[in-house]
Amino acid sequence: MRFLDLKTDVSAYLTDNVGAEYCYHNLDHTLQVLSDAERISDAESLDDNSRVLVQTAALLHDVGYVGGRERHEDRSCAWARENLARYGYEHQAIEAICRIIGSTRVPQSPVDQLSKIVCDADLATLGGTEYRATAARMREEYRFTQPDLTDQMWPAKQIEFIEQHSYHTQSARNMFDAQKAANLQQLRANAVVDTLGGGADKTQPASNRSALNEHGRDLALTLAGVVIASVALKDFLVPNRFFDGGVTGLSLLVHELNHWSLGLLIVLFNVPMIIAAHFSAGSRFAMRMLAGVVMLGVCLEVMPSIPATGDKLLVSVFGGALLGIGVGLVMRAGAALDGIEVLALYTLRRTSFTIAEIILGINIMIFVFAGFAFGIETALYSILTYFSASRCIDYMVEGLEAFTGVTIISAKSEEIKHQLVNNLGRGITVYKGERGFLPGSYHVSTDCDIIFTVITRLELRKLKNLIAEVDPNAFVFASAIKDTSGGIISRKHHH
Repeated sequence: MRFLDLKTDVSAYLTDNVGAEYCYHNLDHTLQVLSDAERISDAESLDDNSRVLVQTAALLHDVGYVGGRERHEDRSCAWARENLARYGYEHQAIEAICRIIGSTRVPQSPVDQLSKIVCDADLATLGGTEYRATAARMREEYRFTQPDLTDQMWPAKQIEFIEQHSYHTQSARNMFDAQKAANLQQLRANAVVDTLGGGADKTQPASNRSALNEHGRDLALTLAGVVIASVALKDFLVPNRFFDGGVTGLSLLVHELNHWSLGLLIVLFNVPMIIAAHFSAGSRFAMRMLAGVVMLGVCLEVMPSIPATGDKLLVSVFGGALLGIGVGLVMRAGAALDGIEVLALYTLRRTSFTIAEIILGINIMIFVFAGFAFGIETALYSILTYFSASRCIDYMVEGLEAFTGVTIISAKSEEIKHQLVNNLGRGITVYKGERGFLPGSYHVSTDCDIIFTVITRLELRKLKNLIAEVDPNAFVFASAIKDTSGGIISRKHHH
């Protein structure tokens, strides 16, 4: 396999044929991906034959841009099948190279070590020290290839993509994860975005008055949440020996067993979570969480305990509800009073469980221990308290703005995409698929764009009416979004 000859010819081919509008996906990008693929190959200790396959796939993965952005991976594979034999590549090697190139299609789908290496090299720029410059070139290219992507939407698109991305090889994670986290933190610091939305984003700094109003509102929400949560703990849960889940539940357990200060325990148990939050969600969120936890600890120390009721059912339902309302208000202010989500995220990276499953497992252990220490009845009422608190947290955080994912399949996808972006003000994701396969005409199908967007449930009727005006026969289905990756808690602000 004459790779050096191939590299010379492909470099000339890209220089002569890739349009000037592709200011990112050009020869410079190809050579950078090739260099990063070679670095990762060295770290992964590939043999010489595998290394050449990786080098060739990296060199050819974007050669299809000569024909445009859409389906460029398919054209890259076609180019490989048509030309590689002239450079001494056998059929089996060519097919392996095409399989690797196909895996780089976003969302990436590597199936073996070689595919993972090239996929990681293709997106190594996310963890590069020059990310800001490369992102600027990407933005200029997208003005041509994705004209519906506005400048206001661009910061949110970057943040969402990086949050959802993860490198496939340990070598790439070692090389790029730290800088990728720094790049993400910088993006968050420079933009105010809606975490799940896709609506209008503010790329310019807010006025001093707006900033003060926002900080004032967040402070008021935090204070209100802390006071309400303190009432729930001091006047409902603690006098009746009821428990909650998470760090708060653990603090209540230790308090009941040793009679140590509850406020101090909540602060101490949350300190490791706050440190972890600094690295996972940024310093702003960590500082807000620290402030909220300290305020809760102080409030628990100075607030008198006036038991509201001794009825266990009322305590579990209304005590849990008040605690959930308090925690939810603090979360709407962009902070947290309980670090269990941070602990779950840390554990997630080392297991195959979801965040929800990890949190459930931790809470089950807390309630089981409470059952052994204080009786099964207390444990069962505590579970009811936790359920009541969880439902109130969901309502306070999501409220009437609970997010819904909508998938749309239509023959008039271009018109629908235009309406969603320009009239509804929502960002979209487009998957390539096929429609048809109907009973009686199974073998009849056509290519189509499958559109996915995220809206609030109040917008669902408006969206359906909008789609019906364009294509009454469009297939539309919606689902509630409950468990997302790329963040610690559902929130309105980036931290």
